[in-house]
Amino acid sequence: MTPSAQGIPGLPDLTHPHELVQFGTQLLQGSLLFVFLIVALGVAIALISFSLRRNTTEQAVFFGEWAIRYSQLLRGLQHLALILVLLVTGFFLTSTLSNRYHYWEQAKVSQVAESVAGDKLEQTAPQIRYITEEPYTYTTQVNNKIVKVNDKQKVTRYLTLSGSQIQVKIDQSVNVQNRSSIYLTDYTADYKVVNQLSDINSFFFEAPPPYGSSLLTNYKVERNGTRLKQTNPGDYGFPFRLEPGEETTFRVTYQARGGPRWVYNAANQILSQFRLTATANFSNADFASGIEPTNQKKIAGDGTQFTWIFADNVSVKNPFGVFTSTQAIKNTGIIPRLLLLAPALFLWWILLLYLSLPMSLKNVAIAGGIFFACLLTLTYMARLINAELAWIIISFILLILTYGLGSNLHASLAAIICTIAGAILPVFGLLIPWSGLTLSLAGLLSVAWLAVRHWYGWDNLPAPR
Repeated sequence: MTPSAQGIPGLPDLTHPHELVQFGTQLLQGSLLFVFLIVALGVAIALISFSLRRNTTEQAVFFGEWAIRYSQLLRGLQHLALILVLLVTGFFLTSTLSNRYHYWEQAKVSQVAESVAGDKLEQTAPQIRYITEEPYTYTTQVNNKIVKVNDKQKVTRYLTLSGSQIQVKIDQSVNVQNRSSIYLTDYTADYKVVNQLSDINSFFFEAPPPYGSSLLTNYKVERNGTRLKQTNPGDYGFPFRLEPGEETTFRVTYQARGGPRWVYNAANQILSQFRLTATANFSNADFASGIEPTNQKKIAGDGTQFTWIFADNVSVKNPFGVFTSTQAIKNTGIIPRLLLLAPALFLWWILLLYLSLPMSLKNVAIAGGIFFACLLTLTYMARLINAELAWIIISFILLILTYGLGSNLHASLAAIICTIAGAILPVFGLLIPWSGLTLSLAGLLSVAWLAVRHWYGWDNLPAPR
């Protein structure tokens, strides 16, 4: 597992045993405290009633009133306890799913990145080096006197290439070690050299092989059809003589294997009569470094040919090149964000239901199970199909199931409106780019429905079953 493919830090994950044990301990402690408070209230009512035993009238009034209130409180606390249990359990469920989905997304990104990772194959333009003597002046001390001395020193200078005609064919393969992509390149380049100097005729043609290659074969340097021999291992400088005003041609050829990116670096030179043709014999090839080719065309199969032509001269900071473009992984982090906000959406929906129609404990428990089951289904369907499409499909199932919350057509219609305003639209709003607009519409629909429900007489609904 790569370091980048990790879950969201700080979120509970019930797939971790120690977090599951910690959650169970905290839930047990909270439940015991809740039960203790309810029992303490009942004991307090009983003690006050016992203290009023001599005044039977006051005792009857007090005990009757508080017994009804305590009974109502117990029923209300049952609903509150059930909602809290659903919220807490749902939070741990959705946070776990959020961690799993975030890990899956990061693993997918890492897998795509690793498929095109590796050192690039970088070919540097050759240089024509020569050594010349140039005068220079320095001072020294002779017999306690400062003396100015004129002398000559040998310095290295470079001659500009007069023309570059480069052709490279690139095939893409797979590295058997880590299954990442690699490039197999066939390189041929002709370089024209003209001696524009009047007093120099001894030069070195320096043509290094590409950097980043894991395998280099058939490396050859030829001058006018004659192959030049390499004298020292690792030294790619080839001496030659060229009289003033004369010209010659060098050809460099090789086959190399390396990372999934090939570039040609001008090495801060001004290149004259430059032409580079890169033929990528694979799909998803694109030009590198943002320097658009003069011509780009499709060839047989899925290949693409890129051509850079500069008739006069050119100097570039970034190298020309070709790389394999990968399909963009969009909309990452949307499902994890939705799952983290799911308990709040559930509370929104369940409050709408409570304010719209009678709800029994059984109905609340079933509704909570349906809501979180739908989110669980959405989490795994989103890995296979578009998340918006998946939620539309799930929404129809959710509407069909919530229709059963009402005992008649009137109540069932109220449950459907609550479900649309409190569950379907908010979840859909968090899946699309226009989240703020969609959530605002859902909130407006919610308050409009409650206003119509309570202010315009649509409130004759039966008691909970």
